[in-house]
Amino acid sequence: MTLEADGALVGVIGDEDTVTGFVLAGVGDVDERRRRNFLVVDDDTTEAAIREKFNELVARGDVAVVLVSQHVADRVRPLLDARAASGATVPAVLEIPSKDAPYDATRDAVLSRAQRALGRGDEDEELRG
Repeated sequence: MTLEADGALVGVIGDEDTVTGFVLAGVGDVDERRRRNFLVVDDDTTEAAIREKFNELVARGDVAVVLVSQHVADRVRPLLDARAASGATVPAVLEIPSKDAPYDATRDAVLSRAQRALGRGDEDEELRG
């Protein structure tokens, strides 16, 4: 997949406070087809809705980065793991912390890949903090 560099967007999937913060910072966008580049996830949001939005964002040519709150990513972990295993790099998918759930670096795919690239195993104590 190639990226349409001009006006590349950041997609956000997360809790209300996280998404609202990014939208207020200017990340939010609604395109001509009325597709939003964000999804607010709460207890009533289904895993199917999260998967659908994630797949939409990674398929769009105008999204360069997709940010997913880690606790939301946990709800669709097999989907994110499959994408990471595929070697796809555009758009970049990053897990971010949220204020309502503790961040666990041992579940962060980007940090795990970086550790392996540096010759360190998943058991590296630095990830566990």
